[in-house]
Amino acid sequence: MKNTISERVADFLKSFPPFNALDSKQLDILSMEVVILHKENNAIVFTEKEAPHEHFYVVNKGAIALTKKGSSQILDICDEGDVFGLRPLLAHESYKLEARAHEETILYAVPIKHFKPLALENKRVGNFLIESFASNTRNPYSIKHRGKLYGSGDTAEKLDPKILDLQPISYSTDLITCTEGTKIMNLATTMAKNNVSCILVIKDGLPVGIITDKDLRKKVATGECPITEPAKTIMSSPIITYPSELTLAQAQMAMMKSNISHLILTEDGTPDAPAVGLLSKHDVMVALGNNPAVLLRAIKRAMDAKVLRKIRHGIMNLLQGYLDQNIPIGLVSKIISELNDASTKRVIELSLQKMPSEPPVPFTWLTLGSQGRGEQLLNTDQDNAILFADVPADELEQTRYYFLKLASLISTDLNTIGFEYCPAEMMASNPAWCHSLWEWKEVTGRWINNPGPDEILLSSIFFDYNITYGDRTLADELSDSIFDHARMFPQFLTHLAGGALQNPSPSGFFRDFLVEQDGEHKDFFDLKLRALMPIIDAARVLILSHSIKSINNTAERYEKLAELEPNNKELFQACSYASKALLKFRTKQGLLHNDSGRYIELQRLNKEEKIKLKRTFKTIKEIQSLIEIRFQVKNLIR
Repeated sequence: MKNTISERVADFLKSFPPFNALDSKQLDILSMEVVILHKENNAIVFTEKEAPHEHFYVVNKGAIALTKKGSSQILDICDEGDVFGLRPLLAHESYKLEARAHEETILYAVPIKHFKPLALENKRVGNFLIESFASNTRNPYSIKHRGKLYGSGDTAEKLDPKILDLQPISYSTDLITCTEGTKIMNLATTMAKNNVSCILVIKDGLPVGIITDKDLRKKVATGECPITEPAKTIMSSPIITYPSELTLAQAQMAMMKSNISHLILTEDGTPDAPAVGLLSKHDVMVALGNNPAVLLRAIKRAMDAKVLRKIRHGIMNLLQGYLDQNIPIGLVSKIISELNDASTKRVIELSLQKMPSEPPVPFTWLTLGSQGRGEQLLNTDQDNAILFADVPADELEQTRYYFLKLASLISTDLNTIGFEYCPAEMMASNPAWCHSLWEWKEVTGRWINNPGPDEILLSSIFFDYNITYGDRTLADELSDSIFDHARMFPQFLTHLAGGALQNPSPSGFFRDFLVEQDGEHKDFFDLKLRALMPIIDAARVLILSHSIKSINNTAERYEKLAELEPNNKELFQACSYASKALLKFRTKQGLLHNDSGRYIELQRLNKEEKIKLKRTFKTIKEIQSLIEIRFQVKNLIR
């Protein structure tokens, strides 16, 4: 006879982490051991400093308030599906908080002695235990938990088993051939005419040798062998052949083993059968698909924006693959940012070719905002600026006209390859974002000396600039000027810190997500405004206060701050973790819904995703408290 109560328990638990990671048999066994508790409003579950129970708890219905003993301030609210009381069981210590029913509540008490063996068997469950242990600490990024937390970025799960050595490879069947007696001059002409890198030497219908571009360079171009000699003189022979059913991994291994760049495929894999195809190292690289090196090479070879747009589709596929395989988000952002920068650089090179003349003076193309920070993983809008060398006053407007025309070409092609135009026109094609070095010093100095709301907003965008193309010395000199002004007018940092606190808290009373109240995204959670921007803005003002340049990435800024301020190391490392976790979350949501990932429909998130997202909110609150105190924002006269 079935135990209907345990069935109901199992049916409930399977919807929430970590129980959703258990198989049905494990869940049924565990559910048989669960104790159901009923708590009246205000009833105590456990008190502060009480020895840990033999169970941890899951809220079935109602809510549990967590407080410090003797305090009326509620530190947290656990509602349906939330787990609490787990950390003391793992740490073998007394309860740090008091748990009290906030309303009439039904709890499931899960015995740790029955649950722990399941955690040891199941990696996902074990990770949840570690995350839960860390969630009540300031720093889930600590050495103790590193590599075991969502988005921490230090380990990757095993790759998806799409086994490469079972993947067939396409090869060229359009063979270009010659005989042993063909003169080198004639075969070279045939190779050039057909735009191929090798030619097969045939005798009696069978392959006997191969001649590659490398043979022509090493043996003919050096003068070692006259071009009137026959093919037999320079061909590589005997040949190494393989069957046509060659797989990708086998092709890679064969090329590495024999140190060759071309494989000859025959009907049966032997030299005694007719050749049916030819495989080059380039073919293997293309077959590998979304390989960063292949994409980077393709970007550099692209001759127009339409080709670059196709390549960027490959970059997005690469990004999706990395996320599917749980590659560390720090590494992912570096690779994708490099490919983004390479795409922008190639657009600039192609645009320069369209200009009627060379640039009149050295210049620097600055990418701003998320791309400047190396955090633009999705195709969002473009923010950029041009900085050009100083010229005499009577040449300034003519010089600016040249760079505005160049910027217009660049901006158009960036839009073609997938970067939308900036709605606020913060682009180099706008005269307000195209200045000489002297002018940029004046502009940024004015922002710092007279910081109003607009100046703070512009500073927040501009001060994350990255040099994508051009003269680095111009940008370095501008950075020095910015830091000099910031030191002369320390009140600017207070205003910048005030701006960083303008973004509302991610959560409201009792941990509820604060959602948009009206407009197109009503009832959606603004991940960028309420979670990412507070972390990003705080990092910017803190790193600027230390006069550190050339570190734009938010996570890297916090890691540098942890070095500079050992007393705040734990908090800064937590911020680094949170910034990467949020970036990964936004990227996944953006790829899933084919948008920027900014607005999240909470109803479409499962409980586990909500828990992971909420885990970063405590860190956001703490870093905002730090900058409020450090920069005396409360004393700011608005």
